[in-house]
Amino acid sequence: MLATYIEEFVESLKIEDIEDETKRVKEITKRLNKSYYDGNESETENCYVVGSLGRGTAIKSFSDVDMLFVLPSNKKKQYNDHEGNGQSKLLQEVKKEIIIRYPKTIVRGDGQVIVVSFDRGTKIIEVCPVFENSDGSFTYPDSNHNGKWKITNPLPEITESVTFDLTTGKNFTNICYLVRAWKNNKGFKFGGLLVDTLVYNFLTKNTQYQTATFIDYLDILKDLFGYLKDLNEEQSYWNALGSNQQVYNKKCKFVKNAKTAYELIKDLDEESENIYESFIDLFGKNFPVPDTVTEKHIILLNDTRAKYTEEFIEKKFNVDIRYSLKIECEITQNGYRTGLLREFLQKKLRIQKQKKLKFFIKKNEIEEVFKDNVIIQDKIKYDVYWKVLNRGDEAIRRNCIRGEITKGETTKTEHSVFNGDHLVECYIVYKNTVVARDQIRVPIQAV
Repeated sequence: MLATYIEEFVESLKIEDIEDETKRVKEITKRLNKSYYDGNESETENCYVVGSLGRGTAIKSFSDVDMLFVLPSNKKKQYNDHEGNGQSKLLQEVKKEIIIRYPKTIVRGDGQVIVVSFDRGTKIIEVCPVFENSDGSFTYPDSNHNGKWKITNPLPEITESVTFDLTTGKNFTNICYLVRAWKNNKGFKFGGLLVDTLVYNFLTKNTQYQTATFIDYLDILKDLFGYLKDLNEEQSYWNALGSNQQVYNKKCKFVKNAKTAYELIKDLDEESENIYESFIDLFGKNFPVPDTVTEKHIILLNDTRAKYTEEFIEKKFNVDIRYSLKIECEITQNGYRTGLLREFLQKKLRIQKQKKLKFFIKKNEIEEVFKDNVIIQDKIKYDVYWKVLNRGDEAIRRNCIRGEITKGETTKTEHSVFNGDHLVECYIVYKNTVVARDQIRVPIQAV
């Protein structure tokens, strides 16, 4: 029964243990309290865990813990009156205090926060020094572009998330988990606060789903993707749940992805032959399926004597998509360029035999983000991985499915050899986490 597998998948997304992260947050809090509050050694005062983890909507693949530390108000005047970029100087001061506690840990400034990396970078605590305002919001430093002060108001968002989750019998967080898993699998940016806000808006509008059970989740997903696909792609911001502060998502890539997801499942029911394959398409290879589905796939490959070599990125790394990635392919023959692959795809053309295919990264947002950072101390280091998957009857007959995930450079060269709708994927791995991914279809027509 589909509901059983959806429930199992949701359970697998839940965070099992944050004991280490909690301990480190307390240690940082204690150090900063001691520095800024006359030797106070409290592990909890003046500290708030915010973001998806604070709202209770983070999934197991989370890599960042967002914490606010409230500084004494006199520090605001000191750095507001500071000559030059006072916001940068404030971050540098707080950074030095954290280094006292973690002298052998990578601690660096990152525009608006101090980033503390643990476990070889697989877990990161982002410390944002703030000043509390009379209305409960916080002022924080932004050191970019000569420095400025900004306002954030996360506590009402946390309160509303917790309250609404109780109201909806955990359907709110369950759906937030599923949207994050979908986003990570498809590889597009979709900020956590915007995810939570839009799920909140959807359930507020569709009150019948506030008391749903997992039996209803196929209908929920159909209506959810239907809701997301109809949102305005040109809308620049939404008002966040609880706080009403503006939350942005440039280019709104989730709308186009939601259209694709909706078309995939809109006509499905539990008896549909491809129901489980569709859910794997949506949520990735970690979505559980009945043994009969797995056995059918294995038998198909065994019958054709093809060696099953495809690998899956979620089996190798943590996946937490935070940046945009765009890959392209230059098509050449005998040294002459014949076009770009995405131009072929737009025109619904197929690539002919004997073409040289040079795949390359056209846009990598992680580079842009760190390039604009004015106080970053260490050069951003990440790895590029590629996957080339051959598909179609000829790939199986030739025993050449491929699909291995290999570490590489920013370009990868292949050749058009045989017919099939093949696939090339690229992944940016930073601190043992896939933070960006993209794929491109490679339709080859051998003649």
